[in-house]
Amino acid sequence: MAHEGLTTGQAAAYVGRHPKTLQGWDRDGSLAAHRTASGRRYWMKADLDHYLGRTSAVRVRVAVAYCRVSSQAQRPDLKNQRSVLEDFCASRGLANVEFVTEIGDGLNFKRKHFLDIVDRVVRGELSHLIVVHKDRLTRFGFDLLKHLCTTHECELLVLGQEKLSPEREMVEDLMTIVHCFSSRLYGLRNYRKTLKAALSP
Repeated sequence: MAHEGLTTGQAAAYVGRHPKTLQGWDRDGSLAAHRTASGRRYWMKADLDHYLGRTSAVRVRVAVAYCRVSSQAQRPDLKNQRSVLEDFCASRGLANVEFVTEIGDGLNFKRKHFLDIVDRVVRGELSHLIVVHKDRLTRFGFDLLKHLCTTHECELLVLGQEKLSPEREMVEDLMTIVHCFSSRLYGLRNYRKTLKAALSP
């Protein structure tokens, strides 16, 4: 884009409203959107803040340092992760850092604190998201999370400390994946048998 505006989706995330709400504002004239040469809507943050009566001071972004292990037995590793992240944040001069710890499977996208962080990224509340290794966030889908952070102006910092990614945890996750696909394959075979029997004269 030649302008510095937000798409309707980005603007909706910025103000915490549904995109259709912003489209309605534009249609009824309460807050007119800008238009590109091709006629697409875009929005300026200053216009959105003014319309909602917000000042830049209201949207102070914070940095979040996230630590995770898969089981209670690995709880001591949370302290190791936090210690490394504290040193890193101090060396980078990062202030206003929240440290979030969680015990949960890296294959589970329904982790409470993980989902809260994703929601905060989308709402534009985080300036940085920091982890010791990318699998502390998730085993799969890291590129999607990185895209969300980039889109919502949150800098994702990964220290690359693989030694803080427990080997046993990875083995357990791989076993879970194998079991999951084995179960699906078994179910598919049963489905084929049932289908074949149903189609037989």
